[in-house]
Amino acid sequence: MAGVTAVIDDDTDALEDGDRRPDRSEALGRDVLGRRLPSLRDRMYPPMPRDFDGGWIATLLITAFAGFIRFWHLSNPVKFVFDETYYAKDAYSLLQFGYARQFVDAPRKDEANLRILSGNLDVFKDTPSLTVHPEVGKWMIAGGEKLFGMNTFGWRFSAALFGTLTILVLIRMVRRMTRSTLIGCIAGLLLAVDGLHFVMSRTALLDVFLAFWLVCAVACLVQDRDWARKRLADGAGKDGDAVRGVGRLLLFRPWRIAAGICFGLALGVKWNAIWAVAGFGLLTWAWDIGARRAIGVRRAWLKSAFVDGIPAFVSIVLVGVVTYAATWTGWLIHDNAYAHDYASKNPATGVMKVVPDDFRSLIHYHREVLDFHTGDYINKATHPYQSHPGGWPILARPIGFDAVNDIKPGTGGCTAAPGTNCLSVISAIGTPLLWWAGAVALVVSLVFWVGRRDWRFGIPIIGFAVGWVPWFFFAERPIFFFYAVAMVPFTVMALALLLGQIIGPGGVPGEARTVPVTTPRRLIGTAITGAFVILVVLNFAYIWPILTDKVMPHPEWLSRMWFKTWI
Repeated sequence: MAGVTAVIDDDTDALEDGDRRPDRSEALGRDVLGRRLPSLRDRMYPPMPRDFDGGWIATLLITAFAGFIRFWHLSNPVKFVFDETYYAKDAYSLLQFGYARQFVDAPRKDEANLRILSGNLDVFKDTPSLTVHPEVGKWMIAGGEKLFGMNTFGWRFSAALFGTLTILVLIRMVRRMTRSTLIGCIAGLLLAVDGLHFVMSRTALLDVFLAFWLVCAVACLVQDRDWARKRLADGAGKDGDAVRGVGRLLLFRPWRIAAGICFGLALGVKWNAIWAVAGFGLLTWAWDIGARRAIGVRRAWLKSAFVDGIPAFVSIVLVGVVTYAATWTGWLIHDNAYAHDYASKNPATGVMKVVPDDFRSLIHYHREVLDFHTGDYINKATHPYQSHPGGWPILARPIGFDAVNDIKPGTGGCTAAPGTNCLSVISAIGTPLLWWAGAVALVVSLVFWVGRRDWRFGIPIIGFAVGWVPWFFFAERPIFFFYAVAMVPFTVMALALLLGQIIGPGGVPGEARTVPVTTPRRLIGTAITGAFVILVVLNFAYIWPILTDKVMPHPEWLSRMWFKTWI
């Protein structure tokens, strides 16, 4: 019986509610061994595993674990950590006045911080402030301050919440991509124990919100891919003439509109989301070409450019632009906001006469922000923790968010031996084993995407590339490793997909395949995957003290600084 194989037909026992079974005519297609070939509908839209078989239970358990470790002692340290000194106060200013104001800086430079930490919130001047990032991320921080007050828990709450929700969305997206709850949960668990994402989820900075909205946008596009392919297959099956034309027209695609909204909100956090809009816009067009080619449309790339490309531009780009503009409503309705009076002081000329004054002022504001990010001021600046993007995938230069050095034995919780001091730090560093394996997984993903034309591997490649490559063009100005948090979900996605390949056939329900009745390869693959995930969790546990400001003797800290560039 060693040579006997069995057909694993996930299509017949893992159908979602509402999915139909293939009819008799679809079942007539057979391969050379007499096995039934998948129907057109099943090839274009492999059936999903049932949620009631544990999909949501596993998802929520991993999400709860991620939330627990992110919210644990979230209010510590009771101080402004790194750039929280800007974003937490800007968020509270938006909450109080509707626009950003400058904060007091006398008699001490950190006067505003000291007042806030002592409970005195009278820290703002009457003058508006130029903030160099859009307002969505700060409004999200303000939500936590509204609920819990202007304190460390309040201004970190939203980062922890949306960092946790990113894991939930990632699990469901990878599950849909692979038709495997297991692979989706592996991706979510790996993201939960990544050190960089963990630290960013416990700090009131903007990048964790950027990562959330980007993951949501891509998840909507993956959902749209299924939505569209199911309808194209059904349309081709009902109307044989469809394959000789352009196929079924899909002008209104709600998931693409949702993606456009998410992309607009991502832009409203940080402008570098524009690269993701471009990258994934092209990728979805490639998906549309493949779908129309699958139903028999000739010159699919040309026809898809009109019947898919133009509606996609409206749904993703134009909806994104409108959403982004709407995020500036607070600035537009407050005359005292920074540069709001620019248009009244500078009469319009030429074509700008047709632009309303408020929007001319907003355009000028954007020019000032762009000058800040690309001008001489930032290009001539330096920072001890700046890092070149070329080293990000291998953790060449992480960043320290906070450090208290030379804590004497017997004080501040220091239990070091006499003659040895303690310190407490918050290092924004990725879990090393995860990142190094992730770098390998990204290379393999590129090979699988190009060589095997497996569409799933294209998503992490595009997601990583649009978050990484553009920074090479700005390497002359100070840039920092923590920007890479927007790339982490796609790195763990690539790693989870590769682990799915290691597990072997049977790990991705919904695909027609044959495997031996006895599956030692699958058992070995599962053991390798399980061992790797356990090692990553242990690696995360080992670096936990330097992620959470724990007081530790100096030698223990050094044991976690594996390279000089980490210090």
